[in-house]
Amino acid sequence: MANKKGRRRRFGAVRQYRSGRWAASYLGPDGERIRADATFATKKEAEIWLSQVEADLSRGDWRAPDAGAVGFEVYANKWVEERELSVRTEDLYRHLLRLHILPTFGGLDLDEITAPRVREWRAERLRTTEAKTTIAKAYRLLKGILETAVDDDLITRNPCRIKGAGKESAAERRIATVGQVDALADAIGIRWKLMVYLGAYGPMRPEELAGLRRRDVDLDNLMVRVRVAEPERTNGKRAPGPTKSDAGARVVVLPAFLRVDLERHLSWFAEKGPDGLLFVGEKGAAFRRTSFGRKWRRARETAGLPDGFRFYDLRHTGHTLSTRSGATLRDTMVRAGQSSEKAALIYQHSDENRQREVAAGLDDLVRAERAKPHTDDRAHHKEEPSAG
Repeated sequence: MANKKGRRRRFGAVRQYRSGRWAASYLGPDGERIRADATFATKKEAEIWLSQVEADLSRGDWRAPDAGAVGFEVYANKWVEERELSVRTEDLYRHLLRLHILPTFGGLDLDEITAPRVREWRAERLRTTEAKTTIAKAYRLLKGILETAVDDDLITRNPCRIKGAGKESAAERRIATVGQVDALADAIGIRWKLMVYLGAYGPMRPEELAGLRRRDVDLDNLMVRVRVAEPERTNGKRAPGPTKSDAGARVVVLPAFLRVDLERHLSWFAEKGPDGLLFVGEKGAAFRRTSFGRKWRRARETAGLPDGFRFYDLRHTGHTLSTRSGATLRDTMVRAGQSSEKAALIYQHSDENRQREVAAGLDDLVRAERAKPHTDDRAHHKEEPSAG
């Protein structure tokens, strides 16, 4: 700004203390006088600081000096609360915050989280955490929270600037053979046998299986309707809600070889009444992830499958077998309840008739595999004795 004599008015003011050091201050856009947090050794340094502030103001980058003095832990928890997250995602975020992020950054203000601190934190986590994909998830969460802080004008730049740090390099999913799926189903016990088969040949997610009711099963047409998901939270309570995506609500046509297992399960184990749960524990309560996990680990060992083989890998097995039986990509997406943003897939169609063809192909494939002599699998499929 120029004065009456045509000279530019100096932005801010500098003055010297008795100690010889220099102070700098200026009037902020809100009209309050703002002073530099530190003093300067020379008048030139104080004026340089003022010129940098003036440049920020001219670019619209100015922010109050104490804007970032917001506790990260409070801000992060609020960030999670404000988002419409699925139960599983919210539990994951809170788990990552509690175990991996807050121990390092919980006691800091937003503007105290610097790029060097982020690099040190990630390096320490990589050294001490076996699951590297977990650190990638934690880094993405931290970056997302701090990006919102940038949008809120609380910090000027996101300190998460490590290229590729949020990228997961997960190991390739494992695939079981038909014989191994049968071995798992036999080893886990007859009460949970159908769950293994629906996980593989459905293929259904654990939270979808947890939400199945008797009325969802059409035994005559050998179909199961997936309507809801009931994931189990970290506190052990169920959280009924919609499926993972709109595509998750679907009708699954089952291969014919599952008819006997489905009939027996409905007769022997499912709760009575149309709203009765399809899968309940030995004491009549909804199955728990922890108790089922113990059964799964024992069955996996009996079937000779590696420690890293998870229940979710049954879905990958089902995908692979469906493809081998002649299913298209769109067929497997519909069957597994998956959605895609790729526009080309919108124009592909997989109706109920095509799903029946896929189920029939899967039935033929599994029956053919079972008919072969197996020498590799430690356990083989055994027909259940008749009820009589």
